[in-house]
Amino acid sequence: MDAWWHEVWLTLVAEFADITDARQLTQITVRLVIAALLGGILGFEREQKGKAAGVRTHMLVALGAALFVLVPQMSGAQEDAMSRVVQGVIAGIGFLGAGTILKSKIEGEGNEHVKGLTTAAGLWMTAAIGVSAGMGRESTAILSTLLALGIFRVMPRVLNLFEKP
Repeated sequence: MDAWWHEVWLTLVAEFADITDARQLTQITVRLVIAALLGGILGFEREQKGKAAGVRTHMLVALGAALFVLVPQMSGAQEDAMSRVVQGVIAGIGFLGAGTILKSKIEGEGNEHVKGLTTAAGLWMTAAIGVSAGMGRESTAILSTLLALGIFRVMPRVLNLFEKP
């Protein structure tokens, strides 16, 4: 009976051991944590502004995008396969972003008003940051997050300076 359990255990370990050593575990962990944290930074800013897509949404988008590129990369996918994976992430995030865009009529004016474009663009950017972190381009992901945060924070103030009184 013990030999049977030992054989089952070895089979399970072999089947579910996609992380082969401590170096690989560290690399995967760092990439996924960086993606989630950077997504969380952008999500926190959006949540502070009262937007629907906040911290959790942005963290999940960045983490998911990182995982989508990390798994095939760690499995030895070739460059053309990775290109298709990235294309799929971009298309997929487009559907999520489209769901955040609302079009409504302004009462009394008959004009249409579109809301959510910045949120959609932010989710798109967050996915790109996740892809960058997942591909091992952590510095690029951090720089991109800082630039996006600057756009979210600074540009509204700059635009207010140029608005007519």
